[in-house]
Amino acid sequence: MSEKYIPLSVPNLKGKELEYVTRAIETEWVSTAGPYISEFEDNVAKYTGARGAVSCQNGTSGLHIALRVLEVTSEDEIIVPTLTFIAAVNPVKYIGAEPIFMDCDDTLNIDADKVRAFCETECDYINSKLINKTSKKHIKAIIVVHVFGNMADMEKIMSIADEYNLKVVEDATEALGTYYTAGKYKDKHAGTIGDIGVYSFNGNKIMTTGGGGMIVSNNEELLKKAKHLTTQAKSNDLYYIHDDIGYNYRMTNLQAALGLAQLEQLEGFIETKKTNYERYKSEIESIHGLRILDFNEHTRPNYWFYALSIDKEYKLKRDQLISYLSSKCIQSRPIWGLISEQTPYRANQIYKIEKAQIYLENMINIPCSSNLSKEDVQYVVECLQHRK
Repeated sequence: MSEKYIPLSVPNLKGKELEYVTRAIETEWVSTAGPYISEFEDNVAKYTGARGAVSCQNGTSGLHIALRVLEVTSEDEIIVPTLTFIAAVNPVKYIGAEPIFMDCDDTLNIDADKVRAFCETECDYINSKLINKTSKKHIKAIIVVHVFGNMADMEKIMSIADEYNLKVVEDATEALGTYYTAGKYKDKHAGTIGDIGVYSFNGNKIMTTGGGGMIVSNNEELLKKAKHLTTQAKSNDLYYIHDDIGYNYRMTNLQAALGLAQLEQLEGFIETKKTNYERYKSEIESIHGLRILDFNEHTRPNYWFYALSIDKEYKLKRDQLISYLSSKCIQSRPIWGLISEQTPYRANQIYKIEKAQIYLENMINIPCSSNLSKEDVQYVVECLQHRK
């Protein structure tokens, strides 16, 4: 057994994090005001090419605000993927709206072809509104999740959205740094193509602020509304006048200080993760019954998570492999349980969920931290080969 524990995904804090956070403490700007917040927002917008950015407490709060500013109501329905983390869908319920669950394609992202088929066969388009034939409700938007940093097919998604007047929320919480290298959206970052996008800086993401998130858009009016709602919808700072139901979703200056130091290193993190991904892929190709899931062509992914597919020819099933790796001090995990099968969502409409169930049963994530060493990767591979 290895004496070293290899975690799945942990922060890499080897830059100026301590320097910036210390400066924030020394100047006593530690709460939800301070110069690092606006600087971090500006730098994320510049990095992604978005017109602007609004910081928030986490990715979930960012998605909640995204739906609020797009004026989703309890009378609406939202198309969502079933294969994702539940935080991508819960904000739909916060609003009082209802999700409609879609299958994934072979990239694990929402299946755009099935989305189109659903719109064509299960809905009517009346007076610029997509109406669900079953519920008679207005389908107002679609939430697209770029799973594991792998870009969804945004050309198809945006074509559907344009045809059926759907708002597009990009859950890019796993995809900061991912962008197209060819096609209609060449050089466009995940999160900046739809109406509004959201990033997460949770501790397991490619860069972290401990918690924290960021809302981005090219629509200045949406950004203005997002800023208003995340700061308690205060219309008069002096007299505490509020014109809407707002939220205490503000990022702290300490978090932003950490984020600035992380953002300075992001491209280096991506390069390391790419190198380790290619090492895994090269070595695992020779292991019968295992393969590493590809990232999409014509993109520069951020290589956030590595997905290992297990077929029946491999000697261990999913849960057996997770247990075996754990015995070797290697952390792995199954991908998420399908959201449409979770207790709060079992009554919601689904559409041809097929591939998602197969991938759920036959895929795990393996260590992918940006501080993973070459020796760590080799040890994981050797364990997969049952050499140790």
